[in-house]
Amino acid sequence: MQNTPILPPANLGILGGGQLGRMFTVAAKTMGYRVTVLDPDPNAPAAEFADRHLCAPFDDQAALDELAKCAAVTTEFENVNADAMRFLARHTRVSPSGDCVAVAQNRIQEKAWIRKAGLQTAPYQAVCTPEDITDASAEFLPGILKTATLGYDGKGQIRVKTLAELQTAFAEHGGVDCVLEKMVDLRGEISVVVCRLNSENVQTFDPAENIHENGILAYSIVPARLPQDIQQQARQMARRLADELDYVGVLAVEMFVVGDTHELIVNEIAPRPHNSGHHTIDACAASQFQQQVRIMCGLPPADTRLLSACCMANILGDVWGGDGSEPDWLPLQSDTASFLHLYGKKSARKGRKMGHFVTLAADADAAFEKAQKLHASLKKA
Repeated sequence: MQNTPILPPANLGILGGGQLGRMFTVAAKTMGYRVTVLDPDPNAPAAEFADRHLCAPFDDQAALDELAKCAAVTTEFENVNADAMRFLARHTRVSPSGDCVAVAQNRIQEKAWIRKAGLQTAPYQAVCTPEDITDASAEFLPGILKTATLGYDGKGQIRVKTLAELQTAFAEHGGVDCVLEKMVDLRGEISVVVCRLNSENVQTFDPAENIHENGILAYSIVPARLPQDIQQQARQMARRLADELDYVGVLAVEMFVVGDTHELIVNEIAPRPHNSGHHTIDACAASQFQQQVRIMCGLPPADTRLLSACCMANILGDVWGGDGSEPDWLPLQSDTASFLHLYGKKSARKGRKMGHFVTLAADADAAFEKAQKLHASLKKA
């Protein structure tokens, strides 16, 4: 990674043009940079704001050659081709590295790295063949069998209680590499977004308390309603993992809060800005997307101070009418301390993330309560 800072109006590239790419593009454009987006979707949300849209597959060599002309390149999702990122790194500045992205793409590698950093995960077993399922596997039951790759928002996960159910679940997953995770005494989930340029320039945002519905993140409450020492421990754990990976960029670390003692164990990492960090646009001194721009340009991460207690709520396609009609935005838009972000997606469908809103309040409980009421007003539409 070169040390010379990249300054506006340099051209920055991003692999992926979804909502994270869109918010990255808005941040970069606001900061004075030009943006090139590579995404095969002609209606990619980020393309609406980008200077250039390379509408091609992520492994298209001609498109990668064009992206390599950018002053720096980043990604908005972890399932991008890591080899494509390694190719780009031979020609321009790339963050995070293809190697870091490859770790996050595979739960088996990911958990090994987490433990290498001296951090705890849920007890687990790699299940790559039917022969891996033995009497010893009972130690990890009841558990969740997760595909090692391509699982997100609750997809690729099956709960199992017996060895027979485990065998059936492995077959249902198609015999692909999996991880069997033992169920823990889960009391909650938090996430920490780390912004790291190098070992001397690292910032962490306040931990977010995450609440899921049907396997999809519904709310992120900040600050998390946990003791300060637990929150500080979470920030230290996230930084430790970023240091172990020698990570450059924005990294989200999801953690489980376990048992009466609030023990923290690492669930997974995401080598990019994260859904649970969207509140930073409206409630922090700098957003996670501004941090992404700064770090890929070789600039130190900015101030991560939380300016107000808040709650982020995801808006799914479920609240659109069956005929595609928009929800009634008036209650939300009429609230002077709530901020709507829509992703510009052309069609709504059940479970699809169409946008989010952030509501500010005097404390975390008040923010969560108000967000739930505003969310319900959309669901009634």
